[in-house]
Amino acid sequence: MTLVKQSRDSGLKRRKFLVGAGVTAGAGALARHLPLNVIQPATAADPAPGATVKTEIKHTVCSHCSVGCSVEAVVSNGVWVRQEAAFDSPINMGAHCAKGASVREHGFGEHRLRYPMKLVNGKYERISWDQAINEIGDKMLQLRQQSGPDSVMLIGSSKHSNEQSYLLRKWVSMWGSNNCDHQARICHSTTVAGVAQTYGYGAMTNSFNDLHYSKAVMFIGSNPAEAHPISMLHFLHSKELGAKMIVVDPRFTRTARFAHHYVRIRPGTDIAFVWGMLWHIFENGWEDKAYIAARTYGMDDVRKEVAKWSPDKVTEVTGVPEASVRMAAEMLATNKPSSVVWCMGITQHHVGTANVRALSILQLALGNIGVPGGGANIYRGHDNVQGATDVGPNGDSLPGYFGLAEGAWKHFATVWGVDYDWLKSRFGSKELMEKPGITVSRWFDAVLEENQYVDQPSNLKAVIYWGHAPNSQTRLPDMRAAMQKLDMLVVVDPYPSMTAAMHGRQDGVYLLPAASQFESTGSVTASNRSIQWRERVIQPLFECKTDHEIMYLFAKKLGFGEQLVKNIKVVHNEPVIEDILREINRSCWTIGYTGCSPERLKLHMEHKRTFNPTTLRAESGPCKGDYYGLPWPCWGTPEMKHPGTPILYRLDVPVSEGGMAFRANWGVEHNGVSLLAADGSFTKDSELDTGYPEFDHVFLKKLGWWEDLTPEEKVQAEGKNWKTDLSGGIQRVVIAHGCSPIGNARARANVWNFPDPIPVHREPLVSPRRDLVAKYPTYDDKAAFWRLPTLYKSVQQIDFAKDFPLIMTSGRIVEYEGGGDETRSNPWLAELQQNMFCEVHPTDAARVGVKIGDFMWVETPTGARLKIMAMVTERVPEGLVWMPFHFGGWWMGEDLEKHYPEGGAPTVRGEAVNTGWTYGYDAVTMMQETKVSLCRLVKA
Repeated sequence: MTLVKQSRDSGLKRRKFLVGAGVTAGAGALARHLPLNVIQPATAADPAPGATVKTEIKHTVCSHCSVGCSVEAVVSNGVWVRQEAAFDSPINMGAHCAKGASVREHGFGEHRLRYPMKLVNGKYERISWDQAINEIGDKMLQLRQQSGPDSVMLIGSSKHSNEQSYLLRKWVSMWGSNNCDHQARICHSTTVAGVAQTYGYGAMTNSFNDLHYSKAVMFIGSNPAEAHPISMLHFLHSKELGAKMIVVDPRFTRTARFAHHYVRIRPGTDIAFVWGMLWHIFENGWEDKAYIAARTYGMDDVRKEVAKWSPDKVTEVTGVPEASVRMAAEMLATNKPSSVVWCMGITQHHVGTANVRALSILQLALGNIGVPGGGANIYRGHDNVQGATDVGPNGDSLPGYFGLAEGAWKHFATVWGVDYDWLKSRFGSKELMEKPGITVSRWFDAVLEENQYVDQPSNLKAVIYWGHAPNSQTRLPDMRAAMQKLDMLVVVDPYPSMTAAMHGRQDGVYLLPAASQFESTGSVTASNRSIQWRERVIQPLFECKTDHEIMYLFAKKLGFGEQLVKNIKVVHNEPVIEDILREINRSCWTIGYTGCSPERLKLHMEHKRTFNPTTLRAESGPCKGDYYGLPWPCWGTPEMKHPGTPILYRLDVPVSEGGMAFRANWGVEHNGVSLLAADGSFTKDSELDTGYPEFDHVFLKKLGWWEDLTPEEKVQAEGKNWKTDLSGGIQRVVIAHGCSPIGNARARANVWNFPDPIPVHREPLVSPRRDLVAKYPTYDDKAAFWRLPTLYKSVQQIDFAKDFPLIMTSGRIVEYEGGGDETRSNPWLAELQQNMFCEVHPTDAARVGVKIGDFMWVETPTGARLKIMAMVTERVPEGLVWMPFHFGGWWMGEDLEKHYPEGGAPTVRGEAVNTGWTYGYDAVTMMQETKVSLCRLVKA
């Protein structure tokens, strides 16, 4: 879709692009697959007479969302000449969306960074890698000496492979700080927190393919037709088999047009809506009483809160009529198994974790967790958001969600082969070593805030953006002010990103060209927890280096190169990826990243065709019995051959075949009530027929199973538990007896350690319903939260609605991805959507005097003014506007093209909606608020 489509004549015509792409020996082969004679022969590509043209297929994974679609890359003489649909992939079965079909552009990258650059007097100048590493490294060492290691913030990437993500967390740890984060903070950190605290693990419970078994699916705050198109194919197959479809969204999306029942909800009222559904479920006895009694804790507390949400109150708060709420409840409850799918429409709120928990509880009440066709299914944004969250640069945990306590650090000191005291000496103090770091959502506040209010010795002095787009974050004017105040700003990315253009500095900025995902190798974890091996398609273009090589070069400069790769072979400055994964295998017992060796993952990718596209299980061949990608937890060592766990918390199959119980992560009782599963509730073939705690050496001895360990295992398992036993013996023995290493507990409907143990509706911070603010107020302000003061009530008390009458919300479009730098630089995708736009209802458009295609100003309470093209449509209701968040490159009406390095500006530029977003952060994870604020429109 485009509003005003223009032909391009500045080096981006399809013909010119294709000719450029075809300057290879493979040009002829490419031409035969293109229609309408759109290219001409490329004479420069003629091979030398008699030369052998080597053509091979490389197996890789699309980088543009988290579904995990396979791509077959045809490479001729080292040049990526064509991509084919991977018909043998059980995930995408030969299908690609628009973004996936265009990933070959990474093999040419006209707009990419080509060599290191440095900003001098406002202009980017070319420098060498040696100069870049030395100058940046010297500055970091100077800041470390003057202000401590916590004066530097590192923002990693969910587009890194698992191995690169893991190495980056290790790198930051050895630098001596927890000030590291990545995209998951601002897309699904609330999911991780909410789901993990309810069930035990913070991940999608089932698979995309498992929707084939669903009888009803509710998409809430999720628009897979645009955000995850290939996942939609699996649901549409389910719909053909009779599944009912419910879509809950303030905007009538492309997904909603498929729905049997569409619910238009007021933004920021999801908890009230879910409690309204549960009110009808409890009222009609549609809940699964046996499941609740055997496998949940605290559901009676939920009943008390739900009882307050009579249909009239639900309608008053959400705007949804009673009949519509009841229909959604009945469709989901009476067509079982039923699934719930959510995305950022649920997570990106100041009550995001509470939203997630309400949906998690809804599925518990219906007995839909741990069954095929059920589940809480959460679709993530980038190709490796799940994996980077599992093992990457999180400020509050070490790889595998090990936390930051002394025991966790000692575990990794052992794995890394370094002394714990040396590791501790790298930090400013032991207290800082064990304190969660600053989040990506608010790093700029740690620059701008007075130091007395920042909960660490120094403000941030330097920030390294390593594969992260700044325009995916809110409050960009504050970020720009912070960028100008930093001593140093570094960008490591295949593309310059908006960081390179928005800062307004004259010096102190470095741009380092990183290789793309297709110029590297390693594993990535899809949303469904399947891990896939990505082969290197081509060698790094220009002067680009892989991320793990750059990490190693900096580590050597900063003095911990030897420690970083103590157990990892290095070849030509590149730490060997397979060795990094083997270190993950040896350390991350918590989430079962231990069974997924490089050899097993490569075998899966090679034999994709043997996996069933519904069950994901291999029915023949060398992977027979495995589930595709060994979805974690893949328990034990690789030699144990655990098949992976496609459905979490499933009791009707043995643990050795992918079954498991809810995790006993919160003890065995609370307030005198057992937290363990009821008698008779256990996984198939378990020798324990009741609930039990997580396993350690003491429990194993009490059961008489200690002697099942080998002598070597006993030495390593003594004094350890299932998470820290490096031999894997505890897990091996426990599973042999049919039990879950994590215990057999109840899921928690009451999370007593959260701000709201039972989720309650709280009005948005910037709410248009001033009458409801007093009845449903937000939280009190916090003095120190993730090292920063955080405001709630003091924001909500201000009445912005009288000057800003329209509700503002945002989302994804099918053409672009994330901050959009890669996809808006892709000529194929740029052709499809050339303008940033704002959807506005015809009535509101008439009030302002704009028609489709007119420019208008979107003004917000922060003082931001965004010049955006009007898209007049009834997809949005009167009183609400919607904008995509992928755009960037404009700044309040000004095109920033001249501020990018030469040739580095994306083809399509526009206002970043996040420039205008107001203050707001989740009360548990510091997730930013991007789904409900206020604005007004003015004709430009």
